[in-house]
Amino acid sequence: MIKPTIALDFERPLLALQSKIAELKELSGGAKVDFSDEILKLERKARKLQAEIFSDLTSWQIVQLARHPNRPYTLDYLKYLFTDFFEIEGDRRFGADRAIVSGFARFDGAPVLFMGHQKGRSTKENMVRNFGMPRPEGYRKARRLFDLAERFRLPVLIFIDTPGAYPGIGAEERGQAEAIAVNLEVMSGLSVPTISTVIGEGASGGALGLGVTSRILMLQYSWYNVISPESCSSILYRDAGQAKRSADALKLTARDLAGFGITDEIVQEPLGGAHRDHAQAARNVGEAIRRHLAQLRQLSPEQIVADRYRKYRAIGVFTSDE
Repeated sequence: MIKPTIALDFERPLLALQSKIAELKELSGGAKVDFSDEILKLERKARKLQAEIFSDLTSWQIVQLARHPNRPYTLDYLKYLFTDFFEIEGDRRFGADRAIVSGFARFDGAPVLFMGHQKGRSTKENMVRNFGMPRPEGYRKARRLFDLAERFRLPVLIFIDTPGAYPGIGAEERGQAEAIAVNLEVMSGLSVPTISTVIGEGASGGALGLGVTSRILMLQYSWYNVISPESCSSILYRDAGQAKRSADALKLTARDLAGFGITDEIVQEPLGGAHRDHAQAARNVGEAIRRHLAQLRQLSPEQIVADRYRKYRAIGVFTSDE
């Protein structure tokens, strides 16, 4: 169990109640006074309050949860779900990009290609990981591993969690857009099973550069969209402070995207969010990946390509009575 050290605005009443419960438990430990009845009442109240808070979150609250600094990142899922990880670094053109972690691993004992965006938890780690924002060499490294997965017939399991591709001058000079575009083309034609799981935030081409997969899974409190709410507000309203308004309009939550047929499954999170229980969140993700991977393994290489083609051709299709 992970104890959140940072409280989001809508979590504060719950955390205050849980703090009171912890205080009473500590007092009753060595005291003559028995607080057990009061503790039970407060625990029931806390469970009820938690269910009420998380049963009807707004889009902006979900965006905040997806960015929670205690939320499990790609390397946390690697620790819980995979074994025998061997990291592959570098794009053989420019350098290494630590914002994308990639390599070979075993999932349920079978070899797979593992890949995902990685953020840092401290300032130092974020400088190393570039806050989870890949540069062109990161996407070219990914492309190199996609080719290896195709050659060795390995399933590709990807974890998406990025505020977007790095927009710096150096990244643009080295062909950021071209690197992402090539990945879209390569991933579209892979004939091995590919599954991407949005574990936090999936923003813009930075997420899509690893996201053209046969199956797209999303954690319950994750989001996936062409632009972040803040950037959308800056463009449309000339005010980044309108992010809450933009989040509602963008329809970026897992529930929204499931309704549009974009995501294939919403993976339930522990009550209160994945940041409260990393192990349970990983188990839920592992079960979903295992189920979809078993289905994809029943298809021939030709069928995998055709199945992916049908999936993306169906996105954005609509009917009108006019």
